[in-house]
Amino acid sequence: MDTPDSALFHAVGPVSHDEHQARLELVTKRIQDKLGNYRSYNFTQLQSVALNIFFDLAQEFTAVEDVYAVCVMIPRSLFNLDCTLYVIDGQRDILSCCASHCPRSETAVRFEDEPVVKDGHLLIPIKGNRELISQLPFTPHGDLIGMLELFPADSLTEHDKLFWGRYANRIGYQLHNRFISLKNKEHVQFIRNLVKDIGHNVIVPNMYFKLFYKRLEARIGLIKMFHSKFNRMMQECAKCNPDSEGEWRKLDQDVDYFYNAINDQYKEIFSHYQNTSLFLETLLRTSHFEEGRYVLEKRKCNFKSQVIDPQVERYRSRFADRGIEIDTSMGGVPDREIEVVVDVGLISQVYSNLFSNAVKYTREVDEGGGHKRKFMSYGWDILEGYFGPGLDGIKLNVFSSGPALGAEQRSRLFSEGYRAENSQGEYGTGHGLYFIREVVLLHGGEVGYEPTQLGNNFFIILPYESQERQDDPEA
Repeated sequence: MDTPDSALFHAVGPVSHDEHQARLELVTKRIQDKLGNYRSYNFTQLQSVALNIFFDLAQEFTAVEDVYAVCVMIPRSLFNLDCTLYVIDGQRDILSCCASHCPRSETAVRFEDEPVVKDGHLLIPIKGNRELISQLPFTPHGDLIGMLELFPADSLTEHDKLFWGRYANRIGYQLHNRFISLKNKEHVQFIRNLVKDIGHNVIVPNMYFKLFYKRLEARIGLIKMFHSKFNRMMQECAKCNPDSEGEWRKLDQDVDYFYNAINDQYKEIFSHYQNTSLFLETLLRTSHFEEGRYVLEKRKCNFKSQVIDPQVERYRSRFADRGIEIDTSMGGVPDREIEVVVDVGLISQVYSNLFSNAVKYTREVDEGGGHKRKFMSYGWDILEGYFGPGLDGIKLNVFSSGPALGAEQRSRLFSEGYRAENSQGEYGTGHGLYFIREVVLLHGGEVGYEPTQLGNNFFIILPYESQERQDDPEA
């Protein structure tokens, strides 16, 4: 299924020279802007030292309450100004404070949008990082997360007020980051507890279903035994009463029908159970949550029988419901079974996503001469030396008929949240192809898309060792 204009998409890799250069130029400009700002501020040596001390101590202390103390004691220790810090309490959503003195009642405090002097007190709003406001564990007043109060303020010059405004800005960014960090820690702890709950309340009970299914299979087997016994009785009765043979035969056919129907439905349900269990146990591994990323459990497997065939059977009825033919006569169709080393659970979900997309986006095409078809196909090709000398790759294709995607869409297909123009009217989140890319890259492979005359081919390329190489202990 190779085409000259095939395109590969990588999750990571070196950025282009132009992008890198543009980033360097942007940072250089911001450095020059800041240099100009600080020259215009003309802070005194003590003011500059105060900012440096604040930054150093804000990094040194880990508890947010200690950072509160740093905020109020720098003005007190270096400038002989009493200070009160008012901060939104994320737990109770009310004002709390830290002060270098006995603070006045909280009920008299209100936020100011701009620095202002009232009754000899300089009140400066503390603002968070506007780009990250939504990540805070509480809802701020606009972008205000607190207020800094300094006094006596009657002798403060405009230059002093400018300095304390910049000081409040640094407090805002430090506290904002601390709040997000605390939120993330709580989130991580919740996830850890959730993983334990999932293991105890989902994974372990789910294992008992397999026992129940085995018991049900045994019960269905008893029906087969009963049917055989019934046949023998029917033959004996038919000898005694030949006129009843037709009725006995009809009853035998009914029992056979019910047995086959129940057995077929059992097999379908058990197949779905096996697939769901595989996905649950793969996605909810404790190691994923402990590492904060997908952790592969790779093993040698028969790719066709253990990965592809189960997903084909799972989606076969969905393809039939939409009138989609499964065509295995195209190029790249497997003519033999292969063994690869992969995480079976995650790669199975890669195929599940690809087949799910084929169900949703396969369209009818004209093959020529007015002959129209709607079909999908799957298969593979061995790519010798694809990953380097002696390092073969295996290209696994899933093709669906329909209009080819445009060039602009192709470049964004594997981006998180992106949905192509042909997705209108079909349910989806734009996460499937992104998930595929992440899993394949973890396997050291690549993902890609290529347009063809009759439709769209999505493919993954995985490292592959031939059977001869696998069997050679010196390879």
